[in-house]
Amino acid sequence: MTATGRQMMALSVVVLVGVWMLTSAAAAAGEIPEPRQTRTISSTDALRQAVRTAEPGTHIRLRPGTYEGGHFFGGVRGTEDHPIVITAADHARPPVIRGGSNGLQFSRPAHLIIDNLIIEDARTNGINIDDGGELDFSAHDIVLRRLHVRNIGERGNQDGIKLSGVTRFRIDQCTVEHWGEGGSAVDMVGCTHGVIENSTFRHREGLTSGNGVQAKGGSEHIIVRYCNFYHAGERNVQIGGRTGLRFFRPEPQGFEARHITVEGCILVGARAAVAFVSAEDSIFRHNTIYRPQRWVIRILQEQTDESFVPCRNHTLADNLIVYRDEEVGQVVNIGGGTEAGSFTFTGNFWYCEDRPNSVPPLPSRERDGTYGRDPRFNPPVPGDFSVAEDSPAAGVGAHSLSELTELPEAGESDEKDDD
Repeated sequence: MTATGRQMMALSVVVLVGVWMLTSAAAAAGEIPEPRQTRTISSTDALRQAVRTAEPGTHIRLRPGTYEGGHFFGGVRGTEDHPIVITAADHARPPVIRGGSNGLQFSRPAHLIIDNLIIEDARTNGINIDDGGELDFSAHDIVLRRLHVRNIGERGNQDGIKLSGVTRFRIDQCTVEHWGEGGSAVDMVGCTHGVIENSTFRHREGLTSGNGVQAKGGSEHIIVRYCNFYHAGERNVQIGGRTGLRFFRPEPQGFEARHITVEGCILVGARAAVAFVSAEDSIFRHNTIYRPQRWVIRILQEQTDESFVPCRNHTLADNLIVYRDEEVGQVVNIGGGTEAGSFTFTGNFWYCEDRPNSVPPLPSRERDGTYGRDPRFNPPVPGDFSVAEDSPAAGVGAHSLSELTELPEAGESDEKDDD
């Protein structure tokens, strides 16, 4: 492993000084703090009124039924001890928010929990959370949990969940299905200190654009963990991208994304399992990749502004990768203007089902790689890519993740007043 690779592995895996806490200890643990006041509603008008007048500690509970989408809310701000909560009144029957341009849009929110809703049929984005274009990280401490976002947009750049300039956030136990073919299930532009976990992203086979999860526009310190991707756009995961310079948060600093960790995920299909694009210093570890349709990995430099670093210094370690030669034209697709030789490959388990004796050509020499051995998946169960106890791949892949990455504490530049 290179010195850079060792440094990044130490940064991301060893416990860091000052672990980030989201909203409150209770919220981070998946619990909803006790309300100061509760409003139980059953109409679209009541929903608008309740959110617009919500104060710290207000819990808004939606009765079962269908509510109109197309909502815009500005400055919905709770506090660390008293977040504002929007949730289902009956968790066995989550309410449906249907239609509109954005199903729900929040500009400059803080300490907000959105929980156990169905959002469907929006024309632009299912959920849109942003900083109002102020580029000041005034959108912060956001929890999106147990949401089902589906059938968003059509063929354009429409996203299931869109985050712009958001810091300290968590997306947990969410399902996003069928978003715009040019968009992403979760699109992050200039976002920091976030965790996306225990979630599922599902689209359809054969897409030639779009992504499952994308972090770009200056995004950094983000973890994607224990998520399942099923043909989630052209690229299941994209670290980086190509962003107009005026959309970066807080301003362009020479990278589209850095310090992104993807771990413990299952990535099925898509033209590419993972793409690194105009990004640096990220880790892709203990994931299971199964039968990508054209490339396993892409290394690209789509951001052409000369002030940006070449795509470089990423680590891929302890991944289980199963592919077919008849489907994959290149294991690693390398674009111009990148530093593919700076990538570190360590302990990955490669198995080509139709050419089991083949060794994948990589841009740098791998340390402790395994090639040509059948991982012996357990009997097929939808979504289960675990392996037999005596499998040679028992120590790699999504099933083997044990030591979890933790985020560093947000810097002072990310801390904003709640007024």
